[in-house]
Amino acid sequence: MQKASQRNSYTYQICVSGAAKGDSVEEGKHLAMAAGRAIASSGNLLLTGATVGLPNYAAVGAKEVGGWSVGISPAATKVSHVKKYRLPTGCYDVILYTGLHYVGRDTLLVASSDAVVSIGGRLGTLHEFTIAMEMGKPIGFLQGAGGVSNEIMDVLKVAGEENSKNVMFDTDPGRLVKKLIVRLNEINKENLDIYNDEVQICNACVEDSTLCDVHEFKQFNQKTD
Repeated sequence: MQKASQRNSYTYQICVSGAAKGDSVEEGKHLAMAAGRAIASSGNLLLTGATVGLPNYAAVGAKEVGGWSVGISPAATKVSHVKKYRLPTGCYDVILYTGLHYVGRDTLLVASSDAVVSIGGRLGTLHEFTIAMEMGKPIGFLQGAGGVSNEIMDVLKVAGEENSKNVMFDTDPGRLVKKLIVRLNEINKENLDIYNDEVQICNACVEDSTLCDVHEFKQFNQKTD
């Protein structure tokens, strides 16, 4: 399993949004862990709402491959986070205690992210989706966990956004993360120098679950410089 490289900067900040409880958690926990691994292994930073369920499984996956995860908590303090909200701390390198409760936390979480991976979920996940759309953030729906992601195309049609380049769907976590990176590279093509360029993903990479030969070679050279 590919380990995330140990460095202080990351290419993009990618949020995993998903169900904290309900049937989607059981159906999607392996997808969420794989998404966390894919985000970390491709040299990106994982952001979540520091909550239970699928976002926490994504944090577990990121840590499995040596990645970094940051939680954006609805609580004002660590004590409140644990005792009042009953939320986890174990799989996070950093937790920002916002005191914004869930609605405000959702906005800060999405605003701090370059892109969003959405898995299953209910009302809170739908809320984060609408924030991402309003802010023009790319969002990828990882299919296979039920929840609101199964109905999202109907929402897009009503909103007249069914052809948006910023919305994508896939059943494979690694491939979906790579699609998001391709889109982010397109959006930021004039400002890529601002981002860390240790890992670049091309369209050829999207078709496979590993980096293409060119980018494997580039990554190898950078690790041995």
